[in-house]
Amino acid sequence: MTPPIPISRRWWTAALALAVLVTAGGLWLLYNDDVGFQVALDAPTTENESLQGQNMILQGQLTATQGNLTSAQSDLKAARAELAHPHLGIWNVRQTIQGPSYYLAAGVPDTFTYHLRLKSTGPMNVSIVSFAQFSVAVGCIENGVGPTNYCMHHSGAANSWLGVRSITADFHLAEGCAAYLVVITAPGRVTVTPDVSVTYNPAAHATGTCTS
Repeated sequence: MTPPIPISRRWWTAALALAVLVTAGGLWLLYNDDVGFQVALDAPTTENESLQGQNMILQGQLTATQGNLTSAQSDLKAARAELAHPHLGIWNVRQTIQGPSYYLAAGVPDTFTYHLRLKSTGPMNVSIVSFAQFSVAVGCIENGVGPTNYCMHHSGAANSWLGVRSITADFHLAEGCAAYLVVITAPGRVTVTPDVSVTYNPAAHATGTCTS
């Protein structure tokens, strides 16, 4: 028969068990408090990281918007420049000169920069003349001084290109002076391919008739 456990020992055991329970409960409460504190601490950190991410996104959007604004301002500046000085093609159809008695002539519009671009299948002579100079050239032909191919380029000219197969030149005198012509001749049969254009660019002074 097992001897009975003394009452004092049973109380001590019960007290020990109670102490263990109380300690465990305290530790559990401390653990819960620590978890709650850590969650409360992590929440602002997570919110701060989220705000930083949103700030980076907004900064990227702002940078992109500024880039688009700069591009739009550049396009607007170019559009205003184009409106102030429009560029227009005026002659691009091939034409043939049959020989030294023939010529091609075209007016040079005033208040414009004249962009002369020509190619030819053979040597050609090109002059930009005033109406007065053209009239003298016609008189040269009618008086038998020489053929068209000679008289159109030896009776006075603002610019001349003789014996060439191509020309790339800009003529500015018509920006402030009306009544210029471009005249093209050749010593033999040639085909001329023009790519002539103008840019509106009026002179600061009023446009008048040419005196030369």
